[in-house]
Amino acid sequence: MELPLPDRLEKLPPYLFADLRRKIAAARARGVDVISLGIGDPDQPTPDPIIDELCRAARDTSDPDRHRYGCDRPVEAWPQAVCDFYRRRFGVRLGPQQVVTTMGAKDAIAKLALATLNPDELAIAPSPGYPTYNIGHVFAGAVTYYAPLLPQNDFLIDLEAIPAEVRRQAKILWMNYPNNPTTATAPLEFFRRAVEFGRQNDILIAQDNAYSENTYDGYEAPSILQVEGADEVAVEFFSLSKAFCMTGWRVGAVVGAEAAVSALRTVKENIDNGTPRPVQFAAARALSMAEELKPVINSIHQRRRDMVVQALNESGWSIAPPRATIYVWAPVPEKYKGSSAAFATDLLERAGVVVTPGLGYGQWSDGFFRISLTYPDDVIEKAVARIVEAGL
Repeated sequence: MELPLPDRLEKLPPYLFADLRRKIAAARARGVDVISLGIGDPDQPTPDPIIDELCRAARDTSDPDRHRYGCDRPVEAWPQAVCDFYRRRFGVRLGPQQVVTTMGAKDAIAKLALATLNPDELAIAPSPGYPTYNIGHVFAGAVTYYAPLLPQNDFLIDLEAIPAEVRRQAKILWMNYPNNPTTATAPLEFFRRAVEFGRQNDILIAQDNAYSENTYDGYEAPSILQVEGADEVAVEFFSLSKAFCMTGWRVGAVVGAEAAVSALRTVKENIDNGTPRPVQFAAARALSMAEELKPVINSIHQRRRDMVVQALNESGWSIAPPRATIYVWAPVPEKYKGSSAAFATDLLERAGVVVTPGLGYGQWSDGFFRISLTYPDDVIEKAVARIVEAGL
């Protein structure tokens, strides 16, 4: 049968990482020995104490609810662990109504759009930026205004440059610092200005903080909730995926402004059945051991960061080592005249290496490409050597 598809699906751009997977498969089918540095999915196993807690909770016969819906039988230890972590890490005190359990950040981003946006309403998303901000808008029937992240502004949103009419109409401003894909970090002073921007324009500030714990060289990323009064106009997305090598576990939290948290909770209650209870117990264990677990994981990514940056800089690039995230964001060579797609295509065909072209993150990122540090050291070393040898 032919199934007529709704208009909203026609509005979706090709999903960046699905497209990358198809290109990799096609190249391998042609016999190309492909090395991918494209997708940010940590190769390191989840730390043993977290796995041990998952197994304990799954087998705990004293808990008759251990295999039931996570939303109907929530684990009190998980939101409490989030509150404890925010107090230790950021000096932020959260109340129980300011925390909602999520299935990671991606799922929650789309659902917050459903929870807060009516059809044809406007929301502001960064460009370059995570594609799911706009995808959530599409499913909500809303409209996206893209705010450019430019090198001359250190890839920070220029709040003053957002037009007055956009400020008047917008309901959400998405931010993501530390930033994917640019690796930019934001000082607390920027968050203060963002909170004031939200307050003055009656706009919810949605800060995607998925990479706050992936930091290097002594840098510690702030939380927007450290700003006084931020919990009145801002929510923050916190995920264990990248910080604790738990991408497949699908667990996180959204915290902050109670009205937005409550709206998201309502959407979740009607769409999903929550994160499995054993996973919630394991996530609580992860946060309780954060200070012990994070340095080990981050040291691996920092070593790989240094390997990539040094090799590329020695061959003619000029890249500052990123202070956060699990990526390196680099300019395409001058001869490609800013075309990241042309560079990525040549790199795949001539060197068998896959990188993420900046164009996939929006029009203002076309002069860059992204390398993920989530592959084994020897794979990264071999891939970077191929990039250098290709002489592109």
